[in-house]
Amino acid sequence: MARPFFAARLEEKLNSFIGSVLRRRGWRESIIPYTGYGTTDFVRVMARLVLVPPGATYGSANEPLMRRRGWRNFFTAPVAHAKVSVSVNGTTSHAMVDRNGYLDLRIETGLEPGWREVSITCRTGSAQAPIMVVDPDAEFGLISDIDDTVITTMLPRIWIAAWNTFVAHESARQPVPGMADMYRRLLTDRPDAPVFYVSTGAWNTAGTLARFLKHEDFPPGPLMLTDWGPTNTGWFRSGQEHKRTALRQLAIDLPRVQWLLVGDDGQHDPGLYREFAAKFPDKVVAIALRQLSPVEQLLAHGTTTAIDDGEPVEQDAQVVQAPDGHGLWPRLSALLGSDTPSAERP
Repeated sequence: MARPFFAARLEEKLNSFIGSVLRRRGWRESIIPYTGYGTTDFVRVMARLVLVPPGATYGSANEPLMRRRGWRNFFTAPVAHAKVSVSVNGTTSHAMVDRNGYLDLRIETGLEPGWREVSITCRTGSAQAPIMVVDPDAEFGLISDIDDTVITTMLPRIWIAAWNTFVAHESARQPVPGMADMYRRLLTDRPDAPVFYVSTGAWNTAGTLARFLKHEDFPPGPLMLTDWGPTNTGWFRSGQEHKRTALRQLAIDLPRVQWLLVGDDGQHDPGLYREFAAKFPDKVVAIALRQLSPVEQLLAHGTTTAIDDGEPVEQDAQVVQAPDGHGLWPRLSALLGSDTPSAERP
């Protein structure tokens, strides 16, 4: 195996040094559970192991969660290469987190369909991780991008991304009009449909994003995020490759499900979704793209037109486009043959 990129080695040494200093000050291991998924045959458990001050647990705060500034999420002290135990359905499995404290464990034991919990235990604590267990009869699912699809972030422009991520209060983030209502309508007559949110955002923002989605009444589902840090081969991970890998894995894990892919035309979603539909033509029922305005396109990537990812890919999936959820819904309703009534937000 090739030696890791020097930035990855440097990051690991820095984390080890910071961890040793904090441990001497009494900091303890704590688990950040992420929402996983599974079927009646397997579960995928995701979490992160970090250090927290004495007497604290991760996420504890005296201020309302919806008013926390994003920069706090990025000041974490990961625990590298430590052992954890995962208990699922009466069976305990042991695993080791990676050099940044992340756990991504597949266990070949299933649970009954619905929302379940598994227990993750480290040396000084434990946590319950929610698991979305997909019904074996489910044949429809929703995969959604996040940035500029359900939340207006203009993420590709570095200064706006930095402002939204590190400075702005959670309560300042704005949803894309009509998207939550559209998702709820889609699921009204498809209650067993799994929902996944696939984004190039960092795992450090998982809590922020989960609270935002809940606050805006989006349907619950696992977040498929990434680590912004150095990799074994370079300075940063490829966001496009992360999405490509996540889509492919979901197609393999849930082979009976046909997916509605929802994204926007301000980044690379159109190309990635067309590529996925070409490779898995029986896995995509439709592609829905939110059209950014010329101003949003300019802020997103410097031009007033949508990104052109090259020649169109031959595929059978039908594509609908509109500026927001209010415009996408009638097109999707006609395409999917849905008679679902409006699901007005309480």
